[in-house]
Amino acid sequence: MRREDESMAAPESENSSTTAPWENKRGQTGKNFVRRMLPWFGLLALLALIVWGLLPKPVLIETGVAARGPLTVRVSEEGKTRVRNRYIVASPVAGKMRRVSLKPGDSVEAGKTVLTTIEPAVAPLLDSRARMQAEAAVSMHEAARKQAEESLTAACSAMKLAASELERLQAVKHGGVISESARDQAEADAAIKAAEVRAVEFSLQVIDYELAQARAALERPEVSSAGNLVIVNSPVSGCVLKVMQESEIIVAPGTAILEIGDPTDIEIEAEILSRDAVGMKPGDPVDIEQWGGEMPLKGRVRRIEPAAFTKISALGVEEQRVYVLTDLIDPPETSKTLGDRYRVEVRVAVWHSDDVLVVPAGALFREGNVWKTYAYQDGIARLVSIEAGHTDGRLTEVLSGLNAGDKVLLHPPDTVKDGSSVQERD
Repeated sequence: MRREDESMAAPESENSSTTAPWENKRGQTGKNFVRRMLPWFGLLALLALIVWGLLPKPVLIETGVAARGPLTVRVSEEGKTRVRNRYIVASPVAGKMRRVSLKPGDSVEAGKTVLTTIEPAVAPLLDSRARMQAEAAVSMHEAARKQAEESLTAACSAMKLAASELERLQAVKHGGVISESARDQAEADAAIKAAEVRAVEFSLQVIDYELAQARAALERPEVSSAGNLVIVNSPVSGCVLKVMQESEIIVAPGTAILEIGDPTDIEIEAEILSRDAVGMKPGDPVDIEQWGGEMPLKGRVRRIEPAAFTKISALGVEEQRVYVLTDLIDPPETSKTLGDRYRVEVRVAVWHSDDVLVVPAGALFREGNVWKTYAYQDGIARLVSIEAGHTDGRLTEVLSGLNAGDKVLLHPPDTVKDGSSVQERD
């Protein structure tokens, strides 16, 4: 038994004698070191991420290029088409107008197309008060007639007496008893009495006419249209633009019935701000856009009216505007469908140059009274002061401060400052 125990203990002693004690401690120490440094490694990685996040990054921007080219300054405004010559047909007399059968768009021919006819109007009915007044007027005129008859009888009697007196004086003319003055007085009295009789007769005729007029006001005679119709013909050739009075109605002289014009002879009317109209002149080229076709129409300014008018804008601001009239130049067949009062977009050229240095208008901004822009130089934004000239809203003329080929920032954000790091978008 002891030998077996010794034999089993012998290998253990041999293994223990071959491995040193400090070697086991060294392995345990290395593992503990790595385990202790892991939190520090994580802290360093987190700190590196924070530092990287705090580092300034380039601002993504869009750029444009300053280049030389043509520039045309235009004034854009909404306009509308209108027939150049329009005619409003009105009623020439008072009466009952028959129904107008024409509709907007119907063609008419001058002097041949019947627009409508007007019949004499029927006398209006009298209410009780108006009838009483008319009856009183008849009674008054009848009484005046009786008074005039009595006055005529008296005047005739006085005339006969004066005539008899004159005859007696003329009978004793040769006797020398009557003086010349008495004879002249008798002749004058006879003439005066005769004149009074004629005046009363005329007044009696006037009263008869007034009495007939008063009796006519009480009556309501039937109106015959035979021979009394007024036919209204078209004064010009063209088509009907608008019908003001379509139904049968009693009209007064001057009542508008319909409007006639030639829709193929149109012009463009635009309400331009007075400050923009100052730079325009007759003959300036005009582009008519947004009219319904693919290509813009060409036109020319014909007239700029001298008087402005006040118009309230959509924002409630009072504006002074001027009517600018434009003629179309060689309109295509597709534009024949344009009618009266159609909306269009008018762009009037007020300035043009074939060779100027231009940049996109979105690259410029103002600081006080100075125009500035950011120039793109190797990933850095540099603030540049420039002198701006004319602009058409998309491109702006640069008089100084930039050269052809320089890149500028378009719509730079507020985060961009002079010297900021920027990066172009793909």
